[in-house]
Amino acid sequence: MTTNNSATRRLSAELHVDHEARPGWVTGAERIPGVGEEIYCVAGMGEVVKVLGKTGDGSRLLEVKLLDPGTKPFFAAGSNVLVAPKAPAKAKSA
Repeated sequence: MTTNNSATRRLSAELHVDHEARPGWVTGAERIPGVGEEIYCVAGMGEVVKVLGKTGDGSRLLEVKLLDPGTKPFFAAGSNVLVAPKAPAKAKSA
């Protein structure tokens, strides 16, 4: 007999980052974040520890460490994290 533990079951909406939480930020699929860069994910603010291979949706696999102390790193698809947009590079004066 198979049993399910409903206490660990999550709704699909709880597993996808809320794009409205950070207006102007882009997904990690649109701009790949670098190691040490701050990102926003379903669990909150985090930092990229490693940038790994591609996921099934074509975005990069990221190892993320939450900014909260005492949390362990986890993996997230770049398409499911938000990254601050890069400021345009300033033109050099002649």
